[in-house]
Amino acid sequence: MVNDWLIKEISRAIGALGFDLAESQIKLEHPADLALGDFSTNVAMSLAKKAGANPSDLAEQIKGQILESKNPNLKDVQVAGSGFINFYLADEFLSASLNEILKDGGNFGQTDLLSGQKVMVEFTDPNPFKEVHIGHLMSNTIGEAISRLIAFNGAEVKRACYQGDVGMHVAKTLWGMFKLENELPDESATLSEKVNFLGRAYALGSTEYEEGSDSAKEGITIINKKVYKRSDAKLNELYDLGRRWSLDYFETIYAKLGTKFDYYFFESETGEIGQKIVDEGLAKNIFEKSDGAVVFRGENFDSHLHTRVFLNTEGLPTYEAKELGLAKIKASKYPADISISVTGNEINDYFKVVLRAMQELMPDLAEKIKHLSHGMLRLPGGKMSSRTGQVITAEFLIEEVKKKVLEKIKERQLSEEEKNEISEKVSVGAIKYSILKQGIGKDIIFDFDKSLSFEGDSGPYLQYAYTRALSVLKKAEEAGVTPEGSPQGSRELPSGDLTHLLYQFPVIVTRAYRELAPQFIVSYLIEVAGAFNSFYAQNQIIGSDDEASRLALTRATSIVLKNGLDLLGIPVLERM
Repeated sequence: MVNDWLIKEISRAIGALGFDLAESQIKLEHPADLALGDFSTNVAMSLAKKAGANPSDLAEQIKGQILESKNPNLKDVQVAGSGFINFYLADEFLSASLNEILKDGGNFGQTDLLSGQKVMVEFTDPNPFKEVHIGHLMSNTIGEAISRLIAFNGAEVKRACYQGDVGMHVAKTLWGMFKLENELPDESATLSEKVNFLGRAYALGSTEYEEGSDSAKEGITIINKKVYKRSDAKLNELYDLGRRWSLDYFETIYAKLGTKFDYYFFESETGEIGQKIVDEGLAKNIFEKSDGAVVFRGENFDSHLHTRVFLNTEGLPTYEAKELGLAKIKASKYPADISISVTGNEINDYFKVVLRAMQELMPDLAEKIKHLSHGMLRLPGGKMSSRTGQVITAEFLIEEVKKKVLEKIKERQLSEEEKNEISEKVSVGAIKYSILKQGIGKDIIFDFDKSLSFEGDSGPYLQYAYTRALSVLKKAEEAGVTPEGSPQGSRELPSGDLTHLLYQFPVIVTRAYRELAPQFIVSYLIEVAGAFNSFYAQNQIIGSDDEASRLALTRATSIVLKNGLDLLGIPVLERM
C-alpha cells in the first residue's frame, strides 16, 4: 500500500537528519487540491517545534533526503506553506496501480489486517409485535456497512439480531389484540396488513396502559407475567401468531436492505440466563436489593455512572439483566474476538452501566464488547412516536422514496419490471447514502429532494456514475474493443484527477475500518464519481487514439465504484 512505503521513505529521511520518530507518528493526508500533490505531511512542523528549528528549513532538508533516494514511485517532492511537504506520484506508479485494479477486480482494496479474527456485529434489533421504524433503518444501514468493512479487512464476520419478544411492549400489543380481535387479519392478508394491525394493537394497549383505567394497567401487567410463564393457552395462541407475523415481515425488510443474519437472539432466551447471572452477582454483593428490586449501583464503581434496576419488583429480569444473558449466549454460540453492538445513542448511559456490571461479573466477555451508537433519523416533519401510533415505518419511507423515483423515470423506455427494480434499488441507495455520509453519532434529517438528486452528493449519483461506466464498457465490448487491449505495464495514462484518485481506495478502506467510519468511503466515492463524470464529458473514449487506456481507466473506475458501493451496502444497477 502506498502509505506504507511513503511513510518508510519519510522515516528514513528524518532518521538520516538525526531525528527519532516512530512510523506510527508520521501522518499523511490527501490535499483537497490535487495540484498540491497526492500526499502531504506536516512532520517537519512537528519535529521543528520540538527541536526549536525553522519548519520550512527542516522541510527542505527532509525533501532533499527523499529526492536523493530517487524512489521510482515519486515524480516530485515540494515544500509548501509554513513547512508542509507535498508528494507527487510518478506516472509509472499510477500505471502500475491501474493494472493492479484491473487484475484484482472485486478483490481490489481488500486487506488482511484482521486475518484470523472472529467478529460478531449485532444490529437492527426490531422488536416483534412492533413495526420496523426508521430508527431500525439507521441501525441496519450502519451495522451492515460495518460488517462488510470488517470482512473486507480479513475477519470472519457473523451478523446477529437481538429482538425483544417478551416484555411490556408485547403485553400491551396482546391487550390491544384482544380488544381488536374482531379485526384480526386472516391468513390470506398481506404481511403488511398483519403488521399494521399489530401496530394499531400496540398503540391501543400503550394508550390504555398510560391513560386508561387501573384495571387496564393491571390486566396488561398480568398478561406480561403470563407471557413469561406460557401459562394461558389463548394468550399463547395470539402471542405465537403475532410473533410469527413479525419475524416473517422483518425478513422482507432485511431482503430489501441486503442483510442476511447468521444468528437471531431473543429476550425470551436471554431473560432466564440474565436472571441467574444477577442472582450470582447478588450473592457476591455486586448487586443489592432496593425496595423489592435488585439494582446495580454504578456510581459505586465509577462516579460517572448511575444506578440501574436489573430485576424489577416482580422478580422479572429487566433489559439490563437480559443484556448480561445476551452476552453469555453470544459467546457460547460464536466465540468472537470482538463483539460489536450497534444501537441508538439514547441508550449510551444505560449501556455503560451494563458494561460496568459485566466487567465485575464476566470480565473476559466485557473486554471484547464494543458499543457503537448512532444518532436519530427524522423526516422534516419531526420526531416519531410509536406510542401514539404515529411511528414512521421503514416500509413507509422506502415506499415514499420509491414513488418519487418512479416519477423521475416514468418517461424512460423501460419495462414495468425494470422500473420497479430500479426504483427499489435507488430508494434503498438514497436512504443508505443519507445515513452513511456523515459521522455515525450524528442525527439525520432525511431530505427527499437532495437524497434523490442525480447531480451529486447522493446515492443515486454514485449508482448512476457506475451505470454510466458500465454503459461505456458494454458499447466497447459490442465494438470488439476491451480495456486489456494495451500492453500491460506500458499503458499511456490519461491525464486528469481520476488517475490520482483510484489508487487511494485501499488506503480509504483501511482508514474507514480503523475508525469504524464508513463516511470516509462515501466522501471518496463522490470524488471518484465526480472525476469520472468530468473525464467522460471531456474525452472521447471509444474510437479515440487513446481508446485502450481510456477504457482501462473506465473499467478501473467501475471496479472501484462497485467495490465501494458494495462495502456501503448500496445496491448497484446495470441500467438506470
